[in-house]
Amino acid sequence: MQLTKHAHACVVLEKEDTTIVLDPGTFTPDAESAVAAADAVLITHEHFDHFDDALLGAALEKRPDLHVYGPAAVREKLGDHGGRVRAVADGDALAIGDFAVTVHGEQHALIHPDIPLVDNSGYLIDGRVYHPGDAYYVPDVPIETLLLPTSGPWTKLGDAVDYVRSVRPTRLLQIHELMLSDLGQNSAAMFLEGLTGLTMSLLAPGKSTEL
Repeated sequence: MQLTKHAHACVVLEKEDTTIVLDPGTFTPDAESAVAAADAVLITHEHFDHFDDALLGAALEKRPDLHVYGPAAVREKLGDHGGRVRAVADGDALAIGDFAVTVHGEQHALIHPDIPLVDNSGYLIDGRVYHPGDAYYVPDVPIETLLLPTSGPWTKLGDAVDYVRSVRPTRLLQIHELMLSDLGQNSAAMFLEGLTGLTMSLLAPGKSTEL
């Protein structure tokens, strides 16, 4: 499969005749064009940097073939659209074109006790590529490529190291990076690589890699 990195938490996965977009939020400038080319959109949680409800609502009205998956709050905001918006939960298994997707985890990581937790669904694609959303949930299955968040009010490098050690992937690829400068991203990568023994790929938005 081919993975294309977009700004912040958004990635596009393509295999054979199917294209999936994950977390096209308001921090992703080209989210509209990514969604326009997608067969399905997966949303990990309702925060605006992962979920642009206005963009997806318009896309669903325009394209009767588009399907959207996410926690119940996503369906509540978008509406059902004749069953094309589906609420998912931990343990669900989805067949999306040429992709097999499983859903893992239930809650967003803690930001602060005064901020309510929202539902967060991580997605494992073809048993190989895992997008955790905003959570350090460890799926009880082997992970080949972990998409690792490196910035945000809930992240901490020490916790990220422990998360990688718990997941034990064979490859790391950075996501959720917009709150770090280029220097900060490279510094985080060096820190993580030194303590996990894994090289973390820092793909610029628009760049692709084969997985």
